[in-house]
Formats: sequence, structure tokens, C-alpha cells
Amino acid sequence: MLIFRGGVNHAHNATDSEAGAKNMQAWMTWMQSLGENGTFVSTDPLLPVGKQVTGTNKVVSDGAYVEANEMIGGYLIVNAKDIDDAVEISKGCPIFNENGKVEVRPIQKMEM
Repeated sequence: MLIFRGGVNHAHNATDSEAGAKNMQAWMTWMQSLGENGTFVSTDPLLPVGKQVTGTNKVVSDGAYVEANEMIGGYLIVNAKDIDDAVEISKGCPIFNENGKVEVRPIQKMEM
């Protein structure tokens, strides 16, 4: 799973500016290329709002992040041989054009 943090332009504001629209087109082009080579599995953007529930008292606070540049904007699940392959896949992500980050995490399959 690739988890996207930071950046200025996101799916929720893609139509607010020319830069936002251009950024969204770069994302669509990148994801289309992942789909064409069989790497793409699924993705969803996240809205910039949320709640956080914390601790044994289940305290609820606004915001799903500590600082705006740490906001998780969305995720992408990819087919990769291993974590190093996933890191290489992540390097094509347009979020780096906006000084964003990609967190690369393996998904642990749960047996039910």
C-alpha cells in the first residue's frame, strides 16, 4: 500500500485552480500507466476532514492529522514483488512534485 502525505493539490480541490487540474491529470496519467502494466489494484482519495478517537477514554478530537503537511490524502494498493519493488513503483508518484511523501507499507493478509 502506498499512503500519500502532504502536497497542496488533492482530488477534493482539483477544480479550484489550473495547478490543481494539472496535478490531477498527472495523477490520472500515472495511475493509468499502473493499470496498463497490471500494477494497479485500487485507490481512493480522502477528504481533508476527520475525527480522531484516542485512548481508553475514547476522547474525540477534530482532525485526522497533527500537521497539515502530514495529512493523508489517500492511498493506492499496488501489486509488487516485495517492499523494494513497491518503493520503486512509488517513485513515479506526482506527489513528489509538491514535496509530498509516500509511505510504503506491506499489507498483512488476515485469515478469518
